[in-house]
Amino acid sequence: MSLTSVKEFFSEHAPDIDVIELPQSTATVALAAEGHGVEPAQIAKTLALRVGDEVILIVTRGDARLDNRKYKARFGTKARMLGFGEVEGETGHPVGGVCPFGLVKPHTVYCDESLKAFDVVVPAAGAVNAAVHISPQRMAELTGAEWIDVSET
Repeated sequence: MSLTSVKEFFSEHAPDIDVIELPQSTATVALAAEGHGVEPAQIAKTLALRVGDEVILIVTRGDARLDNRKYKARFGTKARMLGFGEVEGETGHPVGGVCPFGLVKPHTVYCDESLKAFDVVVPAAGAVNAAVHISPQRMAELTGAEWIDVSET
């Protein structure tokens, strides 16, 4: 269902973007980079976090880590990743396929400034073997994301 919701999202909002399904898993940054022939940094990983009662998604480059100081300054709290079992219920996507597209529930999406280093990034597309190739700016526009700086590379 998750892959289907992402395909429906692109069919409705950006029919020029194709969801790419590979025969092998791309569930990790390293596997995704290898499968799509890009550097790990170019993979756009989506992190699901809890801020108070709200779940947010932060999309950052594949080789980046959250900077705790920047995160706390922006959100007023320590970063709390969703538990493995919570992710699919909140996003509709399995771990390894989480993306900001075709979500089962509306969540605030943020794109980290680190993504702007690339003309094209490769976020997952709702399955552990699916992704899209998209410009960071277009991804932010399609998801209504706010640009923030919360990572260290």
